[in-house]
Amino acid sequence: QVQLVESGGGLAQAGGSLRLSCAASGSIFSINDMGWYRQAPGKQRDLVASITSGGRINYVDSVKGRFTISRDNAKNTVYLQMNSLKPEDTAVYYCKADIQYTSLYTRTYQYWGQGTQVTVSS
Repeated sequence: QVQLVESGGGLAQAGGSLRLSCAASGSIFSINDMGWYRQAPGKQRDLVASITSGGRINYVDSVKGRFTISRDNAKNTVYLQMNSLKPEDTAVYYCKADIQYTSLYTRTYQYWGQGTQVTVSS
């Protein structure tokens, strides 16, 4: 009943830019933490950036100064602006959201987007 839909992936040249979006829909009372993860072939899925409902942000060191995470709470959407792209940024990018269904319970449930391919050429 909750779905996260990603968009914005594709092919970019080294030094170029892409903007990823992830919109949540369904039975949602509130969304707490949201984040972006990536997974390259043969590697584990790692955190890229996260943002809390209050706007607290964390980045993995390798993207600091190049990527920017943001969210629009009214639209239940999280964004990842990726600038100065490098070939090592090539991966499938997944968004994640921790969702509370009702005001009666504070427990949250974790949902993942379908993944979007980002490919950076030299």
